[in-house]
Amino acid sequence: MQKLLKWFAPLLALGVAVFIIFFLISINSSVEFGDSEPLALKSKVVQKKPEKVWLNHFSKTQRLGYSYPVNEVYVQVDLNEKITKPITYKLSASLLDPYQLFCLKEELKQHKLRYYLKKDREGVELLIYSKDVNRLNSLVKVLKNYQISASVKPYKEEN
Repeated sequence: MQKLLKWFAPLLALGVAVFIIFFLISINSSVEFGDSEPLALKSKVVQKKPEKVWLNHFSKTQRLGYSYPVNEVYVQVDLNEKITKPITYKLSASLLDPYQLFCLKEELKQHKLRYYLKKDREGVELLIYSKDVNRLNSLVKVLKNYQISASVKPYKEEN
C-alpha cells in the first residue's frame, strides 16, 4: 500500500503534464486555412409582418361610424377665491446668562423646534419661526418656570 502511495503522486503529475502538452498542441496546431475571404458586413433589411395590436381594432371602428363611450368629467374651479398664506409666528426670547440658554436648549429639544441664536451687543436673542402658535405659546409658559421672558408675535418678512 505504501509503495502504491509513494508512486501515485509522481504518476499523477506526469499524467497531468502529458494532458497539458497534448492540449497545447491541439490548440496551437499549424493547420492553414486556404483562400479565406475577408469578413464583409452584409446588411439585409428584414421586413416584419405587421403585428396585430389591439389599438388597431379601435382605429378601425371610427371609420365604421362607431366610437366608444368615454366617462365625462366636469371640474369647476373658482379662481376668484383669494389664496391666503399661512401666518408664521416668531418667538423671541432675550437670554441673560448661560444657565438660561442651557435650559432653553433642553426645552427646545423636547418640543422639537428649530431655533436661531442672534448675538448682539445687548445680549443673546433666540428666534423661533413656526406656523403652530399653540406650540409656541406652550413653550412660553414653560420658559416662565426658568424666568425667561419670551413673546410670540406674527412674523412679517421685511423686503
